[in-house]
Amino acid sequence: MKAILLAVSAGLCWGLGEVATKSVLHAGRIGPLTSLAIRSTVALPLLWCVAAWMLARQSEPAGWTRAGAGDWSKLILGSGLAAGFGGMACFYLALHAGEVSRVKPIAFTVAPACGVLLGWLLLGEPLGARKLAGVGLVLAGLVLIARG
Repeated sequence: MKAILLAVSAGLCWGLGEVATKSVLHAGRIGPLTSLAIRSTVALPLLWCVAAWMLARQSEPAGWTRAGAGDWSKLILGSGLAAGFGGMACFYLALHAGEVSRVKPIAFTVAPACGVLLGWLLLGEPLGARKLAGVGLVLAGLVLIARG
């Protein structure tokens, strides 16, 4: 239940954030990549403060100093470069070019479908009929939103 509440909270935060961002982009005084740079600049020090607090409380694993090259490569290339920069840059450029009511659902539909399939292929997570049906229904909804 905790994971679901946190996921819903994340969705609410992102929904509010993207509407605020689209409002700024629509005004035309700040561009998409500058908006992303501002978002990252504000978020980064807060993330480091919370991470330090979690480490001090021993709520976060402290073994990061012993992480290997594979772990760092996955974080830097996958999380930092692909998701942190590539995904966010494409998303902000899409927000600038399109309606938040289309861009947001498309991006946030492709991401979980991709996660389910890659989780199965690369991480060996189970992929049963229910998950496949869910991904299919979500992608069908994506088609409706994209064509609408």
